[in-house]
Formats: sequence, C-alpha cells, structure tokens
Amino acid sequence: MKIGAVMFFTTDSMQPVALGRALEERGFESLWVPEHTHVPSTRTSTFINGGPLPRPYYDIYDPFLALTAAASATTTLKIGTGICLIVQRDPIVTAKMVSTIDQISQGRFLFGVGNGWNRDEIENHGTAFKTRNKLARERIEAMQTIWANDEPSYDGEFVKFGPMSQWPKPFQTPHPPIIVGGAFPIAAKRAIRYGNGWIPHSDKLEHDGVGVVIKQFREMAIEAGRDPASLPISIFRVPDDLTKLGFCQDIGVDRVVFSLPAEKEDKILPILDRWLQVKRDLGL
Repeated sequence: MKIGAVMFFTTDSMQPVALGRALEERGFESLWVPEHTHVPSTRTSTFINGGPLPRPYYDIYDPFLALTAAASATTTLKIGTGICLIVQRDPIVTAKMVSTIDQISQGRFLFGVGNGWNRDEIENHGTAFKTRNKLARERIEAMQTIWANDEPSYDGEFVKFGPMSQWPKPFQTPHPPIIVGGAFPIAAKRAIRYGNGWIPHSDKLEHDGVGVVIKQFREMAIEAGRDPASLPISIFRVPDDLTKLGFCQDIGVDRVVFSLPAEKEDKILPILDRWLQVKRDLGL
C-alpha cells in the first residue's frame, strides 16, 4: 500500500517545491492537489463537510502549476490532481496540460478527476449542472482520443471537434491513469466505464463501510468485463489510525492519502514525521 499527501497550496502555506522534496525524502509515494477555480459568493449547494467553506478553498493555487513546481524539484515522487474538475475545463486545453506535465515529470503524473458539487462554481463556467456527468464523460473520452491518435476527432453531444493534431503525447502509454473520485455507486460506475482507478469516500474505514463498498465495486467491475486489478483503490483524507490503515492494507487498497493543512513548514514537517512513523509501523 502506498501513502501520499494532499494539500490546498496557498500563498500562506508551505510551497510545492519544499513539500515535494520533504515528501520524497521521507519515502512517501505521491503529492496531490485539489482544484477550485474560484468560489462564488452565492451558494445553492451545501458544502459536503457542512458549514462555511474553509478559506483555502478560495485561495488555492492552480493544481497543474503547483504540481509542475513540485515535479521539477523531485525525481521519484508522483504528482496528482486530487481532483481536477473536468466539467470546468476545456478538454483540448486540458489534454495538452496533462501531456505536458506527464512529459515534464517523466511519467509521474496521476490524473485524478471529478465532476464537482458546487453548482454555482460549475455554472459560472457555462456548464449545466444537471448534465455535468455526461459532459465529463465526453470530455474524458475526447482527451483519451487526443492522446491515443495522431489525427484525433470526437463527435459527442457536448464535445465536438474534427480531425486535428496535438502534441506532445503523454509520457505514459496510452496516457496517465485516470482515477475517478466520488461516492458509490454513481462515481464507481464512472470509474469502471472510463477510469483506471477509483477514489471512494473515506468516512467509514471498516468492514461495514468502505469494506462493503469496495467489495461491491469489484463485483461490479467483473460484471462489466473489467479486471478489478486494473482499477486500484485510492482513499483520501485518512486518519493516522493504525487499525483502520491496517484494514485498508488487508482488503487490498492500493493507496491512502492523508490531508495536510494549508500551513507553513513549522506545522507541516511534524505531521510528515508522525506519518513517517505510521508508515514504518505498517511495514511500508
């Protein structure tokens, strides 16, 4: 089982280069960055964790730029979007960004994707909230076509373009893993349809919670003709609880990712060292 970290980078937090180096030095597998282009002052969607949005949601860096900085300062650390809001991004532009960061990192990029929950933010980008899931699928399929073909084209309901050329292609073949975030069963079905992995919710890390969901997910994958081994599980925002993390190991979770606050080195480095001991206690 691999261990990574996720952070909302801001101007007031530890910066990507320094955190990337600190994670790599301690043997962690990956660094992940979420995405919010902006936060509208109106609110028609309830924050998934309840209450007001924390300040870092307003202040967060662009994930691709933050991850490129971290990649340039490391050699083995994987970098990932956790998650990229596909419904808010042009697929042709995003395809080139993914290919570019994958080339710069020499194949260390992990493309975490999701469809979002903040209706106001999504609709500010010209996306209809109720059809965002189909739009996301088409955009991902279009990007896969761009990465895989010398003269790609795509003809969907929401995404259309004729034959064209776009280079570079990704370093990884045919493209970086597309890891789909979201709850069971809807997001799980999306992961099986067009993904290379799934990020389920981590609210219950025991047999009657995530354990049951992961078992059902793997059964759904087999029914759809997918090998569950081709759909590794990544669980975000896990606690430093050895019992729960050991359970994740036992059921074959591929990766766990712990959260870091948007703070400076004096707050972050002790957290990393605590997780380093957790990593050792798990035998990783």
